[in-house]
Amino acid sequence: MSSSPEIPSDVPTAARVYDVMLGGKDNFAVDRAVAEASLAIMPELRAIAVHNREMLHRVVAHLAAEEGIRQFLDLGSGLPTARNTHEVAQEAAPDARVVYVDIDPIVLAHGRAILADNAGTRVVTADLRDPRAVLDHPDVRALIDFEQPVCVLLAGILHHLSDDEDPGGIVAALRDAVPSGSFFFITNFTRLGDAPESVELERQLLAQLGTGRVRTPAELAAFFDGLEILAPGLVPLPLWRPAATIIDASTVDVRFMTGGVGRKP
Repeated sequence: MSSSPEIPSDVPTAARVYDVMLGGKDNFAVDRAVAEASLAIMPELRAIAVHNREMLHRVVAHLAAEEGIRQFLDLGSGLPTARNTHEVAQEAAPDARVVYVDIDPIVLAHGRAILADNAGTRVVTADLRDPRAVLDHPDVRALIDFEQPVCVLLAGILHHLSDDEDPGGIVAALRDAVPSGSFFFITNFTRLGDAPESVELERQLLAQLGTGRVRTPAELAAFFDGLEILAPGLVPLPLWRPAATIIDASTVDVRFMTGGVGRKP
C-alpha cells in the first residue's frame, strides 16, 4: 500500500491492524509488525477478528429486520471490508442510513471511493474521544436524525481507549444524545481470569500500538449502564444468537472478546 503526505506510514493504527487480521491489503509494514507480534502471543486473534465482524452482521441484520432501526452510527468503523454495516442493513431495509466514523484518514479515502454511489451512507474522519464533535459533524447530521432511534456501534473500539480517556463517559454522552428506543452494540477484549496470554497481549498492544485495554466482564457491563440488555446478555461474541451451534465454547478465540446489545428505555 502506498502512502501520501497526509497519511504517515510509520505509525500503526487500530483500523489498519484490524485490516491485517481480516486479511485486508490496506495496511503498512508497521501495522503488519504489530499484528504479527500480537499473533505470536495469541494466534487466535485472526479468528477473534472474524467473530467480531460476524457478530456485527448478526446484530445489524436483527436490528434492521426485527427492531425497525433505520439509522446506524458505526464508530471506530475501520476500513471497508467484505459485508460492511451498510450492506447488511440495506439488505434488510433498503432505506437504512449508515454513517461510518474513524480517526484514521485512510478510512475516509477508501470509504468515499467505495460508497460514492450510495446516498444512504457517509464516511467521517473524527475522534471518538470528542463525542460532541462526532454528533455535531455536518455529515453525521446530514443522515442521522437524533429525534429517531439510532443504533450506535462500538464494535472493538473501546478497548483502544485507556481508562483516563473515560470510555464510560463517552458511552454515557452518546447514550444521552440518542432517543428512547435506540440501541448500543459494544464489544471489548475481555480478561480471561489470570490467563497469562491476555495480560501479555495487553502489554504488547500498549507498547507497540499505544492502545489495547483488556477489560474484565464487570468493566464491560458498566458500559451498558442505563440500557436494557437484549438476550442472551453480555456473552462471548460467537454465542450472541449464533447461526450455527458452537461446538466448543471454552476456547480462547471464543472467550477472549465479549459483547452485547443494549436498548435505551
